[in-house]
Amino acid sequence: MQKTKKIKTQKNKRIWGQIFTYLFLLLMSVIIIYPLLITVTSAFKPGNLLAFRLDFNFEWTLSNFSRLFKETQYGQWYMNTLKVASMAMLIQVAAVTLSGFAYSRYRFIGRKATLKFFLIIQMVPTTAALTAFYVMALLVGGLDQHWFLILVYIGGGIPMNTWLMKGYFDTVPLDLDESARLDGAGHFRIFWQIIMPLVRPMIAVQALWAFMNPFGEYMLARFLLRSTKNYTVAIGLQTFINNPQNQQVALFSAGAILIAVPISILFFYLQKSFVTGLTAGGTKG
Repeated sequence: MQKTKKIKTQKNKRIWGQIFTYLFLLLMSVIIIYPLLITVTSAFKPGNLLAFRLDFNFEWTLSNFSRLFKETQYGQWYMNTLKVASMAMLIQVAAVTLSGFAYSRYRFIGRKATLKFFLIIQMVPTTAALTAFYVMALLVGGLDQHWFLILVYIGGGIPMNTWLMKGYFDTVPLDLDESARLDGAGHFRIFWQIIMPLVRPMIAVQALWAFMNPFGEYMLARFLLRSTKNYTVAIGLQTFINNPQNQQVALFSAGAILIAVPISILFFYLQKSFVTGLTAGGTKG
């Protein structure tokens, strides 16, 4: 009798746990999907909207997307963002991968001190360094220049991502390095042919993060880029809704949807790395 009661109690706890889990997931889905639906429907509504509102009773049109490129500088902003995001991604991934490998595999003077310094730097919010970035841009001629914004994005992403890469490199057994050295492999060959295939999932994640950041980051870009032709899409879209008397909600929504296109393409391209990297590069027993 006691055993039956205990089993029933455990079953009830499991049922209630599942109910709360599904309710939580449902709540999160509503929070995520609701603004997305508003953005999508607003992008395909005819005319100029003055406010965001969820409504399906309208005639769907693509005119807002054509207006976006004909009546505004959105095309220029889009290309600017692609340039900044691509360069920041390539350089940051290369720097973070090499530094993470070095911190994981080698012991050198200042290793622990610099890792602690990275953590301290990461604790400083970006807004606290805006003045320093502005002064630095004036000194080196980087104000209103994409190359300086790229360097700022790279520098901001290196500290914490180096820690993440180091942690991932630490999961790769040192036995692989030692076996390769016994076969005559050098440092670069060990890194490129033995270790790299195993850490490919984290490299793919790093690339995706670095590429996404310039598309959504507003504060730094707005502070450093001054001329309209050099804007990124985050700044450009904000100009559509910053005037309460003339908000262009439809154009804003259409531009926001187009931001997802290159990010989605990169995600699907890198998706295979999340799986293949887990099994590639191992040794046979």
